[in-house]
Amino acid sequence: MSKPFSVPVTVRGYETDVQGHLNQAVYLNYAEHARWSLLQAAGISQSALIGSGVGPVALETTIRYKRELLAGDEVEVTCVFDWGGGKTFRIEQTVVKADGTVAAEITAVGGILDLEKRRLVADPAEVFRKLASDPGLFGLS
Repeated sequence: MSKPFSVPVTVRGYETDVQGHLNQAVYLNYAEHARWSLLQAAGISQSALIGSGVGPVALETTIRYKRELLAGDEVEVTCVFDWGGGKTFRIEQTVVKADGTVAAEITAVGGILDLEKRRLVADPAEVFRKLASDPGLFGLS
């Protein structure tokens, strides 16, 4: 994949705290929105995942806040999957302001849960390869 997948988001006033900054928890919502948007763009729906007996799980998330976001700010939330092998994968995300300033960096570790066995599948990349109409969006061939 030549450039990261991204979605535009406008910071809404009700998402800010008493100081006028984007509330810390909302960064997680933006990251999740970008991840599900990527799945949808690649042709994977929630119903397709459930129908296949699997579902994505978040195992760890780290957010590095770099610059404040205020109501009305326009940002792009990027999303890149890193397939290191094994049962887990990393997702690197960046929240970038319209002027190019990085507002936050989000790193997540995830996996694909077998919904019957309640265990992580051995090869999550293969699950995405099989379900996606465009696995290239995940950096897969």
